[in-house]
Amino acid sequence: MKEGRYIYCIIESNRSQSFGPLGIGGRGDSLYTVCFNNIAAVVSNSPVIDYSVSRENMLAHEKAIEEAMKEHTVLPVRFGTIAEDEEKVKRILKKEYDKFKDLLNDVEGKKELGLKAIFKEDIIYKDILEKYEDIRRLKEKIAKLPPKKTYYQRMQIGKMVETALGKEKEIYKKEILDTLSPLAKEVKTNNTYGERMIVNAAFLVNEEKEAEFDQKVNKLADKYGEKIKFKYVGTLPPFNFVNLVIKTEEY
Repeated sequence: MKEGRYIYCIIESNRSQSFGPLGIGGRGDSLYTVCFNNIAAVVSNSPVIDYSVSRENMLAHEKAIEEAMKEHTVLPVRFGTIAEDEEKVKRILKKEYDKFKDLLNDVEGKKELGLKAIFKEDIIYKDILEKYEDIRRLKEKIAKLPPKKTYYQRMQIGKMVETALGKEKEIYKKEILDTLSPLAKEVKTNNTYGERMIVNAAFLVNEEKEAEFDQKVNKLADKYGEKIKFKYVGTLPPFNFVNLVIKTEEY
């Protein structure tokens, strides 16, 4: 099978460097730099194949980028990008030099921080019953009746609770984003999953603002910790803000 070079990310560097045997595919291929002027691609040997988007492959791809990020600003390259040889990698770096350099300047000194906020199940539904009188009244009204007779009322309550939950999510989402967004250069809100998730967001934050950002997250957790679970992930490569698409066949 033909061997190529799998490209993980672009960094600012003009020296040959190895990052250990972290190559995708489980063969223990070494991660190393291919340089042009003062930028480099972090690559490993790899068969020229279409990698499946499996958890194992995605983790290998991300881990390689995280390893390079320990020492460098990184521009993540889209999963599954393979060039046929080092010459091709150098041609890509040469042709896209200005674009890559500008992007590196854009993300230098910044970190991606991730935050998910999820309502705690037992608390939020109790809260809704306390806050929304119409739901509480209807629930009390049917409580003493046999279940067979209250099927439609229960359906109605379900819909009312769903609407109330949507309203509550919007209220808290606005407060969380209004609190944190001013500290970020960019914010990306991703799709939420599960009915209780309020926020699933990534923030691109200057390093000097990180401590303040941490404090704000902690304050939100102190204020709403009883009813909201916060999952805060620090210092990630800027996956949500940069995903270089390199069509290797065009070079």
